[in-house]
Amino acid sequence: MKQKTGCIAALMLIAAGAVFANGSNQQQSTRSATPTLSPAGLSGDALAFSKFTKPVDVHIGMSVNPIDTTLPPGDTAQNNQYTRYLRDNYNINVIVDWTAAEGNDYNQKVSLAIASNTLPDALVFNSQSYLLKAAKSEMLYDLTGLFQQYASSQVKGIVDSTQGRAMEMVSYDGKMVALPNITVATDGVHVLNIQKNWLDQYGLAIPKTIDDIENVARVFKERRPAGAATIPIIGPDKNTKLYCNFIESSNLSNGFDPVFAAYDAYPGYFLNNGDGTVSYGSLDPKMRPALQRLAAWYKEGLIDPEMGSRDSSGEPVNANQVGLRFGPWWGIGYGNGDSFKNDPNANWQAYPVLSNDGKWNVHMKAPGVSSCVVSKKASADVAAAVIIMYNALVRDEAAFDTSVAIGWYPLRVVAAAMDETEYEYRELLKVLSGQTTPESYNNPMSIYKLMYHDAQLIKNVIPGFTTSRDLNVSDFSMANFGDFNRTYSLMVGNRPFATQKIDKEVYSVTYSMTDLLEQRWPNLWKMETEVMMKIVTGQADISAFDKFVTDWKAQGGQGVLDDIANTYLK
Repeated sequence: MKQKTGCIAALMLIAAGAVFANGSNQQQSTRSATPTLSPAGLSGDALAFSKFTKPVDVHIGMSVNPIDTTLPPGDTAQNNQYTRYLRDNYNINVIVDWTAAEGNDYNQKVSLAIASNTLPDALVFNSQSYLLKAAKSEMLYDLTGLFQQYASSQVKGIVDSTQGRAMEMVSYDGKMVALPNITVATDGVHVLNIQKNWLDQYGLAIPKTIDDIENVARVFKERRPAGAATIPIIGPDKNTKLYCNFIESSNLSNGFDPVFAAYDAYPGYFLNNGDGTVSYGSLDPKMRPALQRLAAWYKEGLIDPEMGSRDSSGEPVNANQVGLRFGPWWGIGYGNGDSFKNDPNANWQAYPVLSNDGKWNVHMKAPGVSSCVVSKKASADVAAAVIIMYNALVRDEAAFDTSVAIGWYPLRVVAAAMDETEYEYRELLKVLSGQTTPESYNNPMSIYKLMYHDAQLIKNVIPGFTTSRDLNVSDFSMANFGDFNRTYSLMVGNRPFATQKIDKEVYSVTYSMTDLLEQRWPNLWKMETEVMMKIVTGQADISAFDKFVTDWKAQGGQGVLDDIANTYLK
């Protein structure tokens, strides 16, 4: 959230008069800014994992998965293996003030808490816009000093792996106001996922370019390997979108980001023109041929006819009715687990999508999307406790029994070194080939926090390893399905990013909102998504794109471009 970076502008003035009737500013000024219950004489990692001398209650709101069945009978969001772990090891009592179903229900609850200034002690925000609103309204605890004091060396190393981007994402007006979500870089590098067993069935070569993908999809349409239900290419469902944008820059399943990038187009991103001005990728003339190609695929029946209206694109994928899809590295391990359960021979593979001249272009993501905040009304002991919870999750995630979903860990915000996946890919190959042993990675404080765990299990998950070819599903054991999910994602889904050179990496000028953008974005994005979907599904001619470009600028977009340029480039 700092000026002249890809983050929220830090030099925005805090809204005048943002002192609330409940006296929250006065409340914090009268309580100690130093934790009072920490053991004396500790520092560094000893303090980062210390146990409070007396219980510290941390009130939270929590996102829950309403269909998750992993909690044992009698356990709850407030009383489970994770909350007991925090109580027993750190004297931290997690008190869940409220829960909401993950997704829209939770986001609405968070939005209401911000609007009414009723944040619990701590909360996870799933959007940078929430962080900006709460920070501008002076609702958030200044974690700057406590983070330096209580954050573990491991956490600090992971934050450092972002080269400053993570800290800037959670900073406002020079203060650290949240704990950052840091996800691996490959989350934003979307690739082609394909059922290679379908390719092999018809003697087809691995597709590389857009033309290749079209030819393969046409064969799937004609031959129907899944019968009448065959979908050559799945697209987004009614809950997702055609492509990422600057505030949701990664982890889009079944969008068409690689198709646009193959045309050197980067919709949803604000682009630095190199002359002090900013352009918006969705207005680029290169969008035209990409949209025309997608519209032609849809008209021919190569793309799911229920795109944009289907309740879940994941359902036909898991039913093995889909041949091709686009998404992040985890999409063919974590993201389609039932596909393998329904057919253990479903040989999903991942490949880059190249331009017709053989270039691999990608848009790059923000360091993370979510963040963990502490209310300004909380005590210093509570704020320190939240940081210790963050430390513990990062260090011990691999050691937890994740048969109880890790989502039940309170205030869970993922923190991973940005190069974790490609590092693990290389090192796990060494373990498989006998060049190293799992014990080589036995360092609980490594920034590659899951490496030791993964190294210990890799030979059991891939008993059929050979260095002579790429891994296939037949090389894997599914005996422990959770281990299979992660390992398949790492060693197959992540393989393109870990082994192949990207020719062009494109970053957005900002991954956050300015004041003006926050005001105008909802209407601009609504107009954009409606027009683009209509073009792709044949409800509008390609001429609608030209009108969209004009309308976008006229309805406030040009002012947004000027504002972003002045904020970040001047």
